[in-house]
Amino acid sequence: MQKHSDFVPIHKILIPFVHDGPGMHALELARHFDAEIILVGVVVVLTEQSLSTAAPAVRALRKRLRHYGKDERITSKSQIIVSYQPWMELAKFLQDEKPDLLCLEWDSHFQALGVTVSDVLTRPPCDVAVVRGKLTSKPKQILVPVRGGPHAELSLRVGLGLHPKGVTALHLRRPDDPEAGSDAPFKGLERVLKQMPDVQKQFVVTDNASQLILDNARQADVIILGTTSQPETSSASLGAFADRLLRESPGVVIAVKSGRPLPQIDYDESAGVQAISILVDKWFAENTYHADEFSQLNELMELKRQQGVTISLALPALDEQETVGKVINMMKKELIRKVPLLDEIVLIDSNSTDRTREIAKKAGVPVYIHQHLLERLGARQGKGEALWKSLLVTSGDIIVWIDTDIVNIHPRFVYGIIGPLLLNSQIQLVKGFYRRPLRVGEKMQAGGGGRVTELTARPLLNLFYPELSGVVQPLSGEYAGRREALEQVSFFSGYGVETGLLIDIYEKFGLQAIAQVDLLERVHHNQHLEALSKMSFAIIQTVFRKLESRFGRGVLDDVNRSMKLIRHGSKGYFLEVEEIAERERPPMIEVQEYLERKR
Repeated sequence: MQKHSDFVPIHKILIPFVHDGPGMHALELARHFDAEIILVGVVVVLTEQSLSTAAPAVRALRKRLRHYGKDERITSKSQIIVSYQPWMELAKFLQDEKPDLLCLEWDSHFQALGVTVSDVLTRPPCDVAVVRGKLTSKPKQILVPVRGGPHAELSLRVGLGLHPKGVTALHLRRPDDPEAGSDAPFKGLERVLKQMPDVQKQFVVTDNASQLILDNARQADVIILGTTSQPETSSASLGAFADRLLRESPGVVIAVKSGRPLPQIDYDESAGVQAISILVDKWFAENTYHADEFSQLNELMELKRQQGVTISLALPALDEQETVGKVINMMKKELIRKVPLLDEIVLIDSNSTDRTREIAKKAGVPVYIHQHLLERLGARQGKGEALWKSLLVTSGDIIVWIDTDIVNIHPRFVYGIIGPLLLNSQIQLVKGFYRRPLRVGEKMQAGGGGRVTELTARPLLNLFYPELSGVVQPLSGEYAGRREALEQVSFFSGYGVETGLLIDIYEKFGLQAIAQVDLLERVHHNQHLEALSKMSFAIIQTVFRKLESRFGRGVLDDVNRSMKLIRHGSKGYFLEVEEIAERERPPMIEVQEYLERKR
């Protein structure tokens, strides 16, 4: 346990930055410390509104914080707190982050966070500094009135952090104090002051401390004082002494309070429909990004460099000769040659019968036929099989998948889904979503498409996995994840791969491990209705398989795995049976060949 006499400088300051609210003045003050500054964004939502409506505000605040984060001393947290009453969540964040000082702006921060001064200072989660006024330049004269109370040392620490040689400790004693006639200060304070040779010490006996300080305030740039242990006059009070200085002092006033840990806060995220709805709305606001947030590729490159990670782009393909060349060439040009965001591109072919592989080889990327990989396990058809085996033939710490049938290909389809992974270490999987114009004859209908998503995938997720109901397009083919997470989950071999991955990542790592990104518009070749029907059948099987794991009871073994397709010929209608059995591959980390290659 730290001794009282051990003076510890302030190394870490945390500031809540509220959307359209306070934070800037606190940041200007914190910049004068030789300390790491942590900014955490907060968006407060009116109680009559859904939390999901905060998504645009979150995006704007995230952009602002990233701008401040360019300062090497500032760490801007990518995760924004979205809440009706954010103080308790912020308090939990403080428990985890353990800053030396929480810096709040007087009155405005309390109003924005929906708390009173009493709520925060009666039992503060850590040491707190409440700032009134704007500090525009380096302070030269800092006055620290002390009576030897429990917050005297913190007052001096804050003062020395602002200016090590500009602090005057004004030691106040009342006339009725037995030691008022001597210069013997409070013993605990004396032990601290001995370690601070640059602090000027003054000892004054007075029965009107606040007036004395106000008289001295004209010569000081900043006054720092401790608050009372309990606010005295009201829930909006720091104590009579501090209240008067905050009202009347002409310069900057900083009121400090020593903190103590709050009890652990547990959130019940499964208590009824309303709790689930709030959880999903909150996730949607906090974890929904936009591709434009990551269009400054030099910023992504700096994040990549700092983290020392590598990134692989794996392109699944089956008979995509019309578009595959353009996809590869654009990504090589924009994301390897111009800006080396990608470390490798590979094509995972599903035994195409057209020129897909030839075009990819000519473009200079390695080509693999997934049926020829891990042959001892048997060859299966399906996109999921290709994605699973791409783990074997790529080396990146982050793996990106995009479909090769995108007509309006753009680098945002890749950098957009990489961005959240580089920005937030908690995120393990990022899903893209977009507007999908649907071609009907010679016309393009804006906003169409996504029929299997809306008619099968999302209803099933809403029914059985409501926590995932905020995912806009669970079946999108553009997504990315961390290898260390992807290698731990199973892959369905066919159309169920996206749904299975989403559920597995959620169950293994939690909802906050998933993010989604608006990739604007995606134009591709739409499939005919029969193919969509087969896709729906496979997705339903996938969800039931996951439910089997949850409830520990087999269901699919008892139901039909074949699908009766309705045909019409010259003699009328007839049925054609096709088996569509959605099967899983084990986590890649359990495959011997993968382990050997990884070693």
